[in-house]
Amino acid sequence: MELDAAFQDAQDRLQLLPKQGDATLLKLYGLYKQASFGDATGKRPGMMDFRGRAKFDAWAARKGMSQDDAKHAYVEYAEELGA
Repeated sequence: MELDAAFQDAQDRLQLLPKQGDATLLKLYGLYKQASFGDATGKRPGMMDFRGRAKFDAWAARKGMSQDDAKHAYVEYAEELGA
């Protein structure tokens, strides 16, 4: 399966899983954003925006990872979760 199709398929399959924990969701978010947009851009949210800051940090932690590598990692992690 083509990488982009596998990436989209993994996204669709993840929607069918029961709710995941915060650490899992942040890892998926960081991989998704890196795969879709590349390195994190913009300013890190302020310290009172806990959710926004955690999401930004999860994305920024993937800095330097290619978009294709992030897609591969996302698909593999989805499979680990049973999706």
